[in-house]
Amino acid sequence: MLEFEFMQRALAAAVLIGFVCGLLGFFVVLRRLAFIGVGISHSALGGVAIGVLAGINPLLCAGVFSVAVALAIAAVSKRGRVSEDAVIGVFFSGSMALAIVLFSLNRGYQQDLFGYLFGNVLSISSLELKVLAASVVAVTGVLLVTFKDLLFIAYDEEVARAYGRPVDLLNSLLLTLLAVTIVVGVRLVGVLLIEALLVVPAATAALWASNFRAQVLLACGVSVLCGIVGLTASYRLDVASGGAIVVACVALFFASLLLSRRRA
Repeated sequence: MLEFEFMQRALAAAVLIGFVCGLLGFFVVLRRLAFIGVGISHSALGGVAIGVLAGINPLLCAGVFSVAVALAIAAVSKRGRVSEDAVIGVFFSGSMALAIVLFSLNRGYQQDLFGYLFGNVLSISSLELKVLAASVVAVTGVLLVTFKDLLFIAYDEEVARAYGRPVDLLNSLLLTLLAVTIVVGVRLVGVLLIEALLVVPAATAALWASNFRAQVLLACGVSVLCGIVGLTASYRLDVASGGAIVVACVALFFASLLLSRRRA
């Protein structure tokens, strides 16, 4: 299958997105941010719809919109007047509704909507792959620089505040990185499934790893492996690549769950 250039680009994209999702997924699982990830991922569709209707690059628009939603969730939740899950629900449903309304104004909205909902990594261009690679390098770099502080906050936020760590700024930064990662992953598995790539490999790694370093490395490895396996299965069986990748992730999770219980 690697004789085709589009499959080479798709495989490179799967490896890049798998790596960054595994790295960021460690914090998503550790800090129980899965529901926030769902809210941000679905809000990306609102940005895509705005981009399609306005004639702007949909993924660029989705990135800006998702970051804005992530920061808005952090700001509103911080006030404490409304619970965080309620705030996420408001932005989640509002963004999805906005996307449906805006897509309905475009005659070709159904085809566009399907591609962004479920992904289409096989159509990724060379330029998009370069942008993806640059985004992955940027997100990885920021995570490595702030890793210790983010880990500190994840274990005890109040103590981190007492030690003078900029907790609110780092929380906003983490949500921003989450939004950027979700947007760059949309081309691989789509808006509806990108959250699975953030959560499932990291959850699988948590079943086996005995320390956080091993968990991070294993999460990245599992995510990349599932990307390669899912993409290969997609080519061989002629099925949707995004769905095949997530099915591989979930299958490995349940296999790990079973084997880890037997080992215990």
